[in-house]
Amino acid sequence: MKQTLMFSLILLLLLSPIFSITTLAQSSPAPSPKAPTKPAPTKPTPSTVPSPAPSKPLVPALPQSPTTNPDSSGNQDIIKILRKAKSFNTLIRLLKTTQIINQVNAQLVTTKNGGLTILAPDDGAFSQLKAGYFNSLGERQQKELLQYHVIPVYVSSSNFDSLSNPVLTLASDSPSGFQINVTAYGNSVNISTGVVDATITGIVYTDKTLAIYHVDKVLVPLDFVKPKAIAPAPAVAKAPKADKENSSAENDDDQGQAKKDSSDAVSLIDMHGTVLLSLGVSLLVAAVTAMPC
Repeated sequence: MKQTLMFSLILLLLLSPIFSITTLAQSSPAPSPKAPTKPAPTKPTPSTVPSPAPSKPLVPALPQSPTTNPDSSGNQDIIKILRKAKSFNTLIRLLKTTQIINQVNAQLVTTKNGGLTILAPDDGAFSQLKAGYFNSLGERQQKELLQYHVIPVYVSSSNFDSLSNPVLTLASDSPSGFQINVTAYGNSVNISTGVVDATITGIVYTDKTLAIYHVDKVLVPLDFVKPKAIAPAPAVAKAPKADKENSSAENDDDQGQAKKDSSDAVSLIDMHGTVLLSLGVSLLVAAVTAMPC
């Protein structure tokens, strides 16, 4: 019996640590769940970095404008561009009849680096002119009017505010003739000639060397209406000198007439004296002859 008691006591001592660990495990609170970790922000790759915004154009594109091609380096057909854009039939006709289109095309070829800018009035703008106005101009003025709508450099739609006024045109035959003033602010570009104030309403066509813009009025140059300088009158002979010459001539005529009259009077006196002398001699001879011997 003592052996059984001893065996039970040993067994109890051996099993007590196990029961203690189990009880502790059951009585201790469960650990709180860990918060989910946030993923580290990824840096954008170079392809996703936004590129700087291009300069905002001052002139909007027109809905009917031909597709622009900034990288185009081929030959531009101005008439074809205007015809495709529509509403420029009058301008096309005048460019052809005055043959200014030939000059513009030649200018575009020879100034590839500088380019050209055409300010194109539509048919409605030409209809605002006085009836018969264009035909009332001489041939030279008709050409100058069309040349006045061409700037001999390329101006992009976002670059009008960089122009320095006054701006020369293709019609400018001197640094002070046929000029325009360009004012750009906001989304508006205005053209002033001193006679007409027009607005560029949109882009008709643009590439690297040629730009065509629609203007709402025909640009009439100030040179057509300002008075021309009066030519100096030709020099005339001085009046006093002429009077002196006339006076001398008149005096000479008077003196000549007086001499003539005096000569005539002397001749008459001489003639009368001769007649009287002859008469006296005749009477004397008659008297002597009649005396008695």
